[in-house]
Amino acid sequence: MNFGVIVFPGSNCDHDCVHVLSDVLGQKAIEVWHKETSLSGLEAVILPGGFSYGDYLRTGAIARFSPVMAAIKQFVAEGGMVLGICNGFQILLEAGLLPGAMLRNRSLAFICKDVHVRVENAATPFTGRCEPWQVLKLPIAHADGNYYTDDVTLSQMKANAQIVFRYCTPDGRVTSEANPNGSLDNIAGIRNAAGNVLGMMPH
Repeated sequence: MNFGVIVFPGSNCDHDCVHVLSDVLGQKAIEVWHKETSLSGLEAVILPGGFSYGDYLRTGAIARFSPVMAAIKQFVAEGGMVLGICNGFQILLEAGLLPGAMLRNRSLAFICKDVHVRVENAATPFTGRCEPWQVLKLPIAHADGNYYTDDVTLSQMKANAQIVFRYCTPDGRVTSEANPNGSLDNIAGIRNAAGNVLGMMPH
């Protein structure tokens, strides 16, 4: 596949994404500067982690206005695959490509540690090699990872199997103690209704 990794001012995981895609997975991957207005030739796009625009105003709030975002919205509308990781997830929320919003962590502190997440939906293009309810150990590093949405949207997301990852204990139990940031329903990652956009905080 041909991947594009979007680079915003303040992105800091873009090189990691390109390295994994090209050197580990053997795929074609290029960096795409945020001022680009075309994603021609790409089959999948990744919005990496970092601190786009220094997280001023609100995480992802300025990045959503970058020229490339119009191209990403068109790309999504045409069925293109998009993955947002950490800050990339926050940008997708701000851009309206995923439902909900990201709040400050419950502790009001930056959290950097390993967590466990449970695969709630293994039938997506992003999780197809995972087993249902598989537990993954992944790191988090964020100050604004407290996912929130209204009750109606949450019910719709559950009905559409849009919750892809939930914070859990090492043995797969979804508990309040396993929730590192206060996210609603222990949500760590979600997809859109069409299934071609995924956002996740752990990475």
